[in-house]
Amino acid sequence: MASSSRRKYPLRVLSAFGVLFVLCYTLILFTGDRGATPRLGVDLQGGTRVVLTAITPDGSRPSEDALRQAQQIISTRIDGLGVAGSEVIVDGDNLVITVPGQDGAQARTLGETARMFVRPVIGSQPAPDAPGEGDEEEGAADDDSEPVSEVLDPDELAAQISEARDLRQSDDPEVQQEALTTHECAPTDILAGNDLPDRPLVTCSNDGTMVYLLGPVLIEGEDIDSGSVTDGYNQQQARWEVSFRFGGDAGRDWATFTRENVGQQAAFVLDTAVVSAPVIREPTPAGSATSISGNFTQQEVRDLANQLRYGALPLSFDSSQAVTVSATLGLASLEAGLIAGAIAMVAVLLYSLLYYRLLGVVAALSLALAGMIVYGVLVLLGRYVNFTLDLAAIAGFIIGIGMTADSFIVFFERIKDEMREGRSFRSAVERGWQRARRTILTGNAVSFIAAAILYALAVGQVKGFAFALGLVTILDLVVVFMVTYPILALATKSKLLSNPRFNGLGAITQVARERAALAEAPSASKEAQQ
Repeated sequence: MASSSRRKYPLRVLSAFGVLFVLCYTLILFTGDRGATPRLGVDLQGGTRVVLTAITPDGSRPSEDALRQAQQIISTRIDGLGVAGSEVIVDGDNLVITVPGQDGAQARTLGETARMFVRPVIGSQPAPDAPGEGDEEEGAADDDSEPVSEVLDPDELAAQISEARDLRQSDDPEVQQEALTTHECAPTDILAGNDLPDRPLVTCSNDGTMVYLLGPVLIEGEDIDSGSVTDGYNQQQARWEVSFRFGGDAGRDWATFTRENVGQQAAFVLDTAVVSAPVIREPTPAGSATSISGNFTQQEVRDLANQLRYGALPLSFDSSQAVTVSATLGLASLEAGLIAGAIAMVAVLLYSLLYYRLLGVVAALSLALAGMIVYGVLVLLGRYVNFTLDLAAIAGFIIGIGMTADSFIVFFERIKDEMREGRSFRSAVERGWQRARRTILTGNAVSFIAAAILYALAVGQVKGFAFALGLVTILDLVVVFMVTYPILALATKSKLLSNPRFNGLGAITQVARERAALAEAPSASKEAQQ
């Protein structure tokens, strides 16, 4: 019974790997865009660059600490969106964001200030200039072509911010009513990121159809528990929404406000734009989830959740036109690198076939399967988590596959050591595997820990290199444990494959016999003398 179980084990493991392999390529060919090409990074396919210009209320230069903090927050947002291969650098008083591909909308979203406030609604009315369908499209085009920072110098900008505050954030009820009646909604708000939290505010909804008079801020976005932010589709309400909880004192303040203002509206304000102004139907207990809903698309909900999850920027930014940038290295460099890697791989395989024969065939098959599974996972990562392939990641993959070859060599040399001690091919494979797998696990564990530490500490392309190295290290173990060893275990059950003349281990078998003969010769001589 035990012998039958041992015979079935390699077949089961190989079958399991076959299922994983088929599943991987089934997902590639029959899901998503069904393309079998990985996403390429900026250095290989080019991308889109957006320059974010810092806006300060008094027109002064932003501090270096504020710019560095904004750079870190935007980089974290990029990680949250899974936009691999992106770059965020500080250039003077600006931040320059470069993302792979030709879509600049996502780069613009990353630079939004995302100052979230909760304000009570004092009054509201339809916007006097609510745009029609055609007007809204024209306004969006104007917003793209004339950013505030390009038409206003710092002194004029500061003066307009002060004037807007005097009109739209006045404590005088008459001024408030006048602003509510006459305020015109525009695609770009001069107070976005510059409104004063402790004063009332006259502002518009994010679609420009309503004008609101809001009270001072009740709760700030910093009080949101970032770990509780989720986005998704509400099946019952048939709408996209973002859910979160307020932490600490803010949760208790929100519970008190909802208890005392049932039937009233509370506005969730993102950079002076009211994204949602729900009516409070019932009190919200402290620590319970609160949702923001509105006329959102899936991408808008995802962007909003990302902004709330990773915090507000310390500065307000105005974005420039999205500019297409060419590949810094180009596909020619990629092709040259892949050709060089292929030549090196073929050389290694030829050497393995000449030196190990049957074991070299197993190594070649294992390396081919390892390369195919790595490629398949790479395509899926690009499709589902936006992982992009750049030259640094390619270097990580090539080094990782080289480590896979090292694992084979450790195993094969253990087999040869066992056969030198006089064991049969079947016994040498089993005992060699028991001794080699610890070494393989230890070596890969060290490599994975190094890759994980490098990934945690590095930025930019070095992070991509570390991710690729860690991924291939894991797949190395999968291939060695689920392909290489089971194939050799099955080979030991074949008389042809176990033949030393065929499997290339004849010389070692001959050496083992000669050692055994030499060891027996003194014993035979002593017996003859006796």
